[in-house]
Amino acid sequence: MMSEFEDQFSELQADMISICMEYVEDRTDKVYVYASQEEGVTSSNFFYLINDKYVEPHNLNEALENGEREYDVSADRNFAVLDILNENMKKVTSLCKTYDIDMPTELKLIYDAKSGKFQASYKYDLVYTHDDVKTADHIADEWFEEVKNNHL
Repeated sequence: MMSEFEDQFSELQADMISICMEYVEDRTDKVYVYASQEEGVTSSNFFYLINDKYVEPHNLNEALENGEREYDVSADRNFAVLDILNENMKKVTSLCKTYDIDMPTELKLIYDAKSGKFQASYKYDLVYTHDDVKTADHIADEWFEEVKNNHL
């Protein structure tokens, strides 16, 4: 029973990475996914490492080098990815309830497209809903800055 949960949980995380890879047509060094679900709030964000530059989806073309084909960074495509990430996070919630397993409030996923290595970290405590100022977007932005500044 536990392996069924783990298989489905892994599949949802893989789907999150896959949709982000599709967004960049598999042209990235690393993809980073932030997803959270707490107190009824579902939120997601994603960004990339391309040509040694950390970029958010709407800024992908800033990372291009001479002659590289531009990315389609339209708002419609961006929102479509965020919708899928949020839907998968809701499926994680449902999956955890089905198997009576603690639901992570936060997932941070990193996929190294060059090596094929995948890393995931989870939090189970409230991250932002107990804060008077911070939102999930603040937390995602902080992670982007941390990764960018520390080259994670």
